[in-house]
Amino acid sequence: MIFRILNNGFKIPVLGTGTNTFGKENKDFFGKINFDTKELKKAIELGYRLIDTAIYYRNESVVGKAIKESNIDRSEFFITSKIPEKKEYTESDDLVKFHIFKSIKALGVDYIDLYLMHFPLDLNDDNLRVWKVLESFVEKGLIRSIGVSNFNEEQLSFLIKHSKIKPTVNQFQSFPGRHQQSLIDFCKRSDIIPEAYHSIAKINEVNKEKLIKIAKKYNKSWTQIVLNYQVNEGLIAIPKSHNPIHQSQNIDIFDFKLSVQDINSIRSM
Repeated sequence: MIFRILNNGFKIPVLGTGTNTFGKENKDFFGKINFDTKELKKAIELGYRLIDTAIYYRNESVVGKAIKESNIDRSEFFITSKIPEKKEYTESDDLVKFHIFKSIKALGVDYIDLYLMHFPLDLNDDNLRVWKVLESFVEKGLIRSIGVSNFNEEQLSFLIKHSKIKPTVNQFQSFPGRHQQSLIDFCKRSDIIPEAYHSIAKINEVNKEKLIKIAKKYNKSWTQIVLNYQVNEGLIAIPKSHNPIHQSQNIDIFDFKLSVQDINSIRSM
């Protein structure tokens, strides 16, 4: 696995797995938690070490269970979780603290590698207030790195200007057809790693056909083309699949290089 170095010196795998439907009945985001870990354990067996969850997913305990059952040392994993923006999680500093501690307990770990604000609050001052609580957990060693998700350039700029600890990551939707190139470029200039979610889930049929044509040249799947493109553009990618064949394909993206022409074709989608 290839790693990138965060602006605080910690390293993060360039590719991981999303988990928002893992450990749930019918693989449904809103499904009842059934604590089934076999698909996540298969991903771990295939080499995934960056595992992305969130309070919203309700399955932090499933992630913790899978990691424990893998019998791989905790230090080998890079675990990400996120706090929601809603008032019941963020209205007071005590609420923020309560839910961070709850995340740590649910995951069954001594520390969380990366903790994100899942969505921005309405006001920049409120984002900063929540951020300061996250900073206090870094100072205690309970969280190693903090970042944001779904923040735009203006919201991120405010946080950078007023924070003690700079965000390490901004996670947002990015895929061919909606790269959000301006935001990617802003993050890079600010020494914040852009992280893509929905890398492959929301690509329209027209762009998918174009990607399939490109993929044939490399004897790869179209999803592998997208993930290779993103990783080589400096993003972290966290695709999710319940299918072990697709899980295996998604992590097998490091043995080929896209041509400049194909890179430009993808970027122009």
